[in-house]
Amino acid sequence: MAEKRVIVVGAGIGGLAAALTLAARGFDVTVLERADTVGGKMRSVAVGPVPVEAGPTVFTMRWVFEELFFEAGASLAAEVRLQAASLLARHAWSAGERLDLFADIDASAEAVSAFAGPREADGYRRFCARAAEVYRTLEGPFIRSDRPNPVELGKRVGLSGIGDLWRIQPFATLWSALGDHFRDPRLRQLFGRYATYCGASPFAAPATLMLVAHVEQSGIWTVEGGLSQLARAVADLAERRGARIRPSAHVARILTQGGRVAGVQLADGERLAADAVIAGGDVAALGAGLLGPDVAAAGDRVPPRERSLSAVTFCLHARARGFPLAHHTVFFSADYRAEFDTILRGRRLPPDPTVYVCAQDRDEMVRAPEGPERLLVLVNAPADGGERRFTPQEIAACETSWTRKLAACGLSLNSAAPATVTTPDGFSGLFPGTGGALYGRASHGWTATFKRPGARTRVPGLYLAGGSVHPGPGVPMAAQSGRLAAAALIEDLASTPTWRGAAMSGGTSTR
Repeated sequence: MAEKRVIVVGAGIGGLAAALTLAARGFDVTVLERADTVGGKMRSVAVGPVPVEAGPTVFTMRWVFEELFFEAGASLAAEVRLQAASLLARHAWSAGERLDLFADIDASAEAVSAFAGPREADGYRRFCARAAEVYRTLEGPFIRSDRPNPVELGKRVGLSGIGDLWRIQPFATLWSALGDHFRDPRLRQLFGRYATYCGASPFAAPATLMLVAHVEQSGIWTVEGGLSQLARAVADLAERRGARIRPSAHVARILTQGGRVAGVQLADGERLAADAVIAGGDVAALGAGLLGPDVAAAGDRVPPRERSLSAVTFCLHARARGFPLAHHTVFFSADYRAEFDTILRGRRLPPDPTVYVCAQDRDEMVRAPEGPERLLVLVNAPADGGERRFTPQEIAACETSWTRKLAACGLSLNSAAPATVTTPDGFSGLFPGTGGALYGRASHGWTATFKRPGARTRVPGLYLAGGSVHPGPGVPMAAQSGRLAAAALIEDLASTPTWRGAAMSGGTSTR
């Protein structure tokens, strides 16, 4: 049988995972990426002469990548240098209010007890048990499987699992469910922040997102060189298995013939034939027709107010003094509900934001480097990029707000070079069709999860991967989506008569 040709549009981690899986199975794979580097949101930017990680910084669910590399005949440990974290994150509300969470539940419970009392420590243990139950209930029938609808999910868990499915409180909000475990509003705020990992508000996100707590408790690792290097490692292995990766290759249109995918056309007019195409960008780009009218119906039209959160990020090379930063540190706002109301209802940057800081050069001992260090500072923002651009005055006010927040906790920063700033409008330009949304559709309400498209589309031969599709956003979930897309493609092509797309009219066809 002739070698099947697959084109992957976009070299984000979803597209790269699909490309690696398919190349290792003997498919003829070409990855086309409009940027000049791979990784998508797993990127670094220059701050003066120093590269600073500007995208995801938390690496969890290691099993996804261990399986991905193993199935490609390699080892994650041999390809990527990882260090397990015993300190998961440091949290602060003021100069005198600070709480560390650890990989060891007992150590975290002791810290919670010292911070908020033994009653809250008991609540923390109960919360960890519930988060583990949620994860166990959903891993097999949801995370590892094709996108189900609610009825299919019920069938997958079976009669014996229906009780488990009901106990994970799919119809409650995360914020209300946290009230069952914590009386201290600071702890509800801390664990409610897990909703933002999916770009959602804890006041609207489903309680099932408490599974993020279990995912982190199961292990956080730092990646030598940052997560952009993890993406590079997947790309390198895919190339060693025979995939071709073409940066600076802008796909203008996905082509169809006879009702199914035939290939793609680049912005310079070049045409490439394919038996199947995996679209690894945000599905909103498809839905907006940015990859051509033939495949627009395969995308997702996400109204601006249903988009996930965006962000304003500041990449710094600076000296940090005072507050002892951990690798991951969160400085919380005084009023969490007001913060999310300002972002999602007012569509403005909050005057009192929660601030996340990734101190990329800090090790497990939390020692500060001798000189300037690489820092990513992030505040949440509405995803209105493309429709509305924040003014320089608004961005300056945002910087003043988070600087004031850090100073109130005892931290001062002295930059060695001007910060590299990315706004929602900047993210919208980097990732077309998104409006700057970093996580696709917002996970608000219990039905939102089922609105994300799965790997298969209504266009034969076209598949989807990435953080905007099932099973959801985040580095491991996006990689898992690529594995699911590859599996669906392999299954479908095995049952489809050989079809070649080389009869496209016009342009240039390869092989």
